[in-house]
Amino acid sequence: MIACMTTLMKLGNRLKELRKKHGLTQEEFGVISGFSQKHYQQIESGNKKQIWLETVERLAAAYGLEAWQILSPAVPSKTKLAKKPKSSKIHNVKKER
Repeated sequence: MIACMTTLMKLGNRLKELRKKHGLTQEEFGVISGFSQKHYQQIESGNKKQIWLETVERLAAAYGLEAWQILSPAVPSKTKLAKKPKSSKIHNVKKER
């Protein structure tokens, strides 16, 4: 279990950075990683007090990474989404305009 607030905040920042790099909403990444949008949002924002290593492994796997890579000091340069995202309501609205 990971419970250090500094580590959790760094993980949240890394997840946000990678999610934006891939042009995803929290809802879309939640679907790819197998978490609800609300649960993922709590992790990304650092509002979770602790998370299991298995959770970190699932989040990393959604980007084609190992847990250690998503927690490393350097931002992983090569990431690949495990699944193609379904368009969210936000992306559908942008397309209609």
